[in-house]
Amino acid sequence: MHGGPVRALAVAPGTLASAGFDQSVIFWDLATGRARAVVRWHAGAVNALAALPGGRFASGGEDGRIAVWAGGGEPQRVLLGHDGPVAGLAARDGVIASAAWDGTVRVWAADGTVRVLEGHRGNVNAVAFRTDGVLVSAGFDGTVRTWGPDAVIAELALPQTALAPLPDGGLAVAGVDGVVRMIAADGTVREVLSLGRPVVALAANAPGTLLAAASLGGSVAVLGLPAGRLLHTLDGPGTPVWSAIFDADGRTLWTGGADRRVRRWDAVAGRAIGPVGEADQAAPAEGLDPHGARVFRACAACHALTAEGGNMAGPTLHGLFGRRMGSVAGYAYSARLARGDIVWTPETVADLFTRGPDVVTPGTKMPVQTVGNAEDLAALLRFLERATR
Repeated sequence: MHGGPVRALAVAPGTLASAGFDQSVIFWDLATGRARAVVRWHAGAVNALAALPGGRFASGGEDGRIAVWAGGGEPQRVLLGHDGPVAGLAARDGVIASAAWDGTVRVWAADGTVRVLEGHRGNVNAVAFRTDGVLVSAGFDGTVRTWGPDAVIAELALPQTALAPLPDGGLAVAGVDGVVRMIAADGTVREVLSLGRPVVALAANAPGTLLAAASLGGSVAVLGLPAGRLLHTLDGPGTPVWSAIFDADGRTLWTGGADRRVRRWDAVAGRAIGPVGEADQAAPAEGLDPHGARVFRACAACHALTAEGGNMAGPTLHGLFGRRMGSVAGYAYSARLARGDIVWTPETVADLFTRGPDVVTPGTKMPVQTVGNAEDLAALLRFLERATR
């Protein structure tokens, strides 16, 4: 689970990447629902993700930087040049396109060359490649434009925040007015749905039969294509939904929101499957605090409790209390934790989850997690004291 709203998602065969306001990117193993790696490299919120060939991913952040990842560790490649937050990423045939709040779109070729595209008046919020390979962007100025021969293809009254290419060569676009529109290949604009609250993410499935629209109102609308008719409304905890992506099967939809979770849905049936990394668990073993076990579910995707469980995205917690920070064999710690100047006790663990890992251990790869409820924190400590022996 992230330590803040989940702002972006991307999927590749066997792997889901999620990024958030907590400055982290988490790489999830879709077969197990567990985190493979957690990286905290960006100096600010991570706003955008894109899947690249070979199972790699690109991330773009509030810091204006773009990083290319091969599943953790350090970035394979860093793209510098934007003077404002990166708000959107798209990729096609090894080329990365980025939209930023410096008013530009940049196109990064595999050979290292970059084109800077200027034309929007103000922040550029979204970027996508149409099925014909033409690059398209949408911005605060209410325009949707291509960077081919057609220039501005739609002028809308209010800022546009999300784009999705459609298999028929058209586009879906949405913005702060909560209206989802379809732009046909010939430039015809058609309104298909109004959600009443800003739409910040759009995703179309590979077969071209479904379109998902995520709203700050807390729901996700699933529309049938090509007609654009509303099929389902997916209701979660009622908090803003910031991101959405379909899996390759065309049926599974992943969403991320302000509740800090990545949720999985059957978009055809219109039903929830459950949060990634928090599958239903058996009742805790005798003697373990059941309340604490529920709180620990947010940690279970990255940490095993036993020696046999080994190191995951985070080190095993076996023998946690009395252990010096950064001392588990075989785990690649961040430089801060490798200093080993904290001994884990109930008091130091409580401090970690009260002030946050980013404050207690600055530079850590751990997502920013806090436990604000005193009863939850006490239950978690009781659970860990026995479960990690």
